[in-house]
Formats: sequence, structure tokens, C-alpha cells
Amino acid sequence: MTKDELFGIIINEPDKNVYERAKKRFDRLAKPIDGFGYFEDMVCKIASNQCTDRPDILKKGLVIMIADNGVTCEGVSQTSSDVTLSVARLMGAGKSTVGVMTGDYPVDIIPVDIGINSDEIIPGVAGMKIKHGTGNISKEPAMTEEECLAAISAGMSVADMCSKRGIKLVATGEMGIGNTTTSTALFCALSGCGVEEAVGRGAGLSDEGLKKKTGVIKRSLSLHKLNNIPVNALEKPYVFNALKSVGGLDIAGLAGLYTRCTQLGITIVIDGFISAVAALVASVLNPNVKGYLLASHSGREKGSQMVLDMLGLVPVIHADMALGEGTGAVMLFPLLDMVMSVYNNGISFSDTDIAQYERFDI
Repeated sequence: MTKDELFGIIINEPDKNVYERAKKRFDRLAKPIDGFGYFEDMVCKIASNQCTDRPDILKKGLVIMIADNGVTCEGVSQTSSDVTLSVARLMGAGKSTVGVMTGDYPVDIIPVDIGINSDEIIPGVAGMKIKHGTGNISKEPAMTEEECLAAISAGMSVADMCSKRGIKLVATGEMGIGNTTTSTALFCALSGCGVEEAVGRGAGLSDEGLKKKTGVIKRSLSLHKLNNIPVNALEKPYVFNALKSVGGLDIAGLAGLYTRCTQLGITIVIDGFISAVAALVASVLNPNVKGYLLASHSGREKGSQMVLDMLGLVPVIHADMALGEGTGAVMLFPLLDMVMSVYNNGISFSDTDIAQYERFDI
């Protein structure tokens, strides 16, 4: 795929008529108007994505993009990059945190090696390695243009894999030591937000470690001339350049996943800050992506709520989480199942002796 082909991708808007039909169906159920709050909007959104007021979310998937980040050599994380490989092995065996969480829940977990710094073939992990981790963004670009496009294409291929499996709802996850540094740098480059306002402690940093991380991000933005956000910041060429300069292979892969899933009518559940930044990238490359996104939780990273605000999304889980792997995203699945059960099987006012509530615009 070329850059022009990426910029030229066409994504259909969700079906607004189906959304309205789904909303009216909720209103006919014997419950208060908007009684499920934001969950009703989510179900209606899924319906509009699938172009049917009888949406199906029985088959669910979780895609976890795994990659190393060269910037870890700057001491921006509490642990070394070796941990990425160790956790990837656990993911492949279904023994990582999210694997244990979903052990009794029907979800296809698809871990993807898109850039682990190892030649090891990991059982249970899809091998789509673009390179052995990114460059150190404080000294060089994270990726070449070709590598960035290849990572996006890999993410699109995973979306096709999900579609072939009949998956209708995809959660996003990531794993890679140092990726809160790359995602924060990228978010600042896209939003103009000051580094101090966006940077967090990641998997756990001391005050001194946080200070070092802040300095590394500032140097990276300055090196790649991304610290003075231009008027055209949210135009495709600038965003692509920012992604390849200070982003990560995991972020690029997720951006491709978002893009292709929306083409296929698959709704995507965002996990935390890193997958939200990837969603922001995808939504700038094609604004219609936003109509296929659901926010799961507001994570502990300082920039989490800011990026969701830029996407116009409201998270429904507020638990101060900072785990990654898609753990927050999959927590949304059973909640959606319960609301979807009422949507499909709930009793209507017409089948009771209760007068139907009226909707009033306030």
C-alpha cells in the first residue's frame, strides 16, 4: 500500500436511519426513556454500523498489537524491553492478565507480533513482524515511511482475519515496554497539548523517572519538528509524518485495524490511552472512522480523557485502570451483552398495562 492509497481509502458513514430505528425500539421497551444511558447509544451505534436494527455481537474478538520501542534505552520505563517478549509468551499461552480474565468468556484473543525485538516464533501469537522494534525516537524516526505503511497494512490484514471468523465486535489492546512514551509524544504532536499536561507514569515511574520521560518526549518532539503544531496539524500528511516519526509499530498496526474494521462494518472498542491515540490517527486519516468507535474506560494515563474528548467519545467505566492488553475494553463486552439482551428480548409497553413514556426534547 502506498501513502496515496492510504489517504484515498473510502469508508461509508454509519446508517443514520438504522440508528434512529434502533433508538425507537429502545423507546418502545417497558423502561424509562434512555434508561440505559450511554449504553443505548452504543447499541444503536452497533446497529448503524451493521446496517440492521437487529445487530449481532455474539462473536467478539480482542486484537493485541505487540511491539518494542527503541526509546526504552533512554530509561523511560521501570522495566527493560525484555518484558515485552515475556508477556507475549504468556499471551500466546492464554496466561496473561486478559487471557485469565476472559477464560470463561467467549472472545477470540488474537495477539500479534508486529515488532517484538526477538526472532522467536511464539506459539499462539500471529507473526506479522515489520521490524525488531522501532528506532529511538529521541534520536531518529521510529519508522521509515515504508515500515509505517507496512504496519498499517498488517493491521488491516488482522481486520480481514476477524471478519472471516465472523467477529462483529473487536476490542483493541497493545503491549510493549515504552509505548506510553511513544503514544504521549504522538498525542502531543497531534493535539498541541503540553507534554507535562499529557505525560503519565506508565507502568510505574518515580518522580525522577517521570521527569526523565518528560524530557525525552520533549527532545523527541523538537528533533522531529513536532513541538510547534501547525495550522494543518490534523491533515493527513502531517499525521502520517508524526506517526512514523514518534509513534510505534503497535500504534500503526492498530490504526490499520481501525481503518479496515470500519470498512467491513465492524464496531471497535477502544481500550486505554495508547489504543485511543491510534484511533485518533485513524480518524484523521478518515473521519468516518469515528462513527464505528466505542470508548470503554477512562484510564489512569493523564491524556486518556483528553484524547477521548477529541474523538467525541464517552467512556462508561471509570476504574483508574492502567494495565493495557485490552483489559478495559473486554470489560465492556458483558455489559453490552446485558443491554443487548434487553434490546432484543425486552417486553414492550404494548404488552403491558403501562402507558408508554414520551420523549421530550429539553
